[in-house]
Amino acid sequence: MRGVSSLPSCFRRLALCAALVPVASCGWTGTGEGDGGSPPGAPTGVTATAGTATSVHVMWNTTARADVYEVYRDTTKVGEVPGSKHMVDVTGLRPSALYAFTVRARDAEGRLGPRSREVRARTPAAVADDHSAPARPSAPRGRAVGSRAVQLSWSASTDDRGVASYDIHQGEAKIHSVSGSQTAAVVTGLRPGTAYSFTVRARDAAGNVSPAASAVPVTTPGTDDGRATAPTGFRATSHRVDGAYYVDLSWVPPRVDGELTEYRIYLDGRPATSLVYGGDAPRDRATYSFYVGRDAGVSHRVRLRAMLPDGTWGGFSAERTVTTGPGR
Repeated sequence: MRGVSSLPSCFRRLALCAALVPVASCGWTGTGEGDGGSPPGAPTGVTATAGTATSVHVMWNTTARADVYEVYRDTTKVGEVPGSKHMVDVTGLRPSALYAFTVRARDAEGRLGPRSREVRARTPAAVADDHSAPARPSAPRGRAVGSRAVQLSWSASTDDRGVASYDIHQGEAKIHSVSGSQTAAVVTGLRPGTAYSFTVRARDAAGNVSPAASAVPVTTPGTDDGRATAPTGFRATSHRVDGAYYVDLSWVPPRVDGELTEYRIYLDGRPATSLVYGGDAPRDRATYSFYVGRDAGVSHRVRLRAMLPDGTWGGFSAERTVTTGPGR
């Protein structure tokens, strides 16, 4: 179902939707992909690392409903990337300068979400007439950390002027960058039961890049059956207030790499309500209550799932049946 006009009006009553949570939006969309009623949240996990004397690599976690990401240096927009990406190299900077960056998500309707937290990075000093690339990083290693992340490490590269950063590639694509003082990184947002190949390159302040280290093959464990990303401890009860019935839910958010800020609640097999946290989302037990009508003795089947930090839907919780009954 793709419309809302034929559904009960009780599920379209926005005024009663945010009973127990910071920010929520209700409405039947029938698509399971978002309710269109609120802008994207603030990007989380933002980092900034100087790549050269004149560039900084900015990264962040994928944000639900983001069509475009806008990157700001102080208050000036300096970059814009499609929602399928979550990193950008900000170039044209000054050597030996401290910069502050924030990121905002924009949805397909042009609505801007709030700014991320501010992160800072200092570019290294410029080095004149440096045309010598760093040596190839050695002894690369990798291991899966759960089913959706990989930890990589390597031995430090050498350079006649110093290593400014290390670039991590997944296949041919650059996916991460860390400071030249680091020799390890964690790559997140991966899929269970999937084979990956990673390489590392060193970069100096002048932008010279080393040859790639030996490829590191890593296969994440498990299968993508959704169990590792499903909410647990799911409970559903009903209560009555002023002649109206509400369904009260509680659950334990799944343990994933990143913050879970959006949930989709399904009622009788169909998406009923989108729950979006505008502040810090709960990491322990979460609760939510929503209006279901004024008739007693009506049974409903209810379950929910979370939008994961990589922009995909996680597994479903257990399904519970709740019946409206007498109350105050």
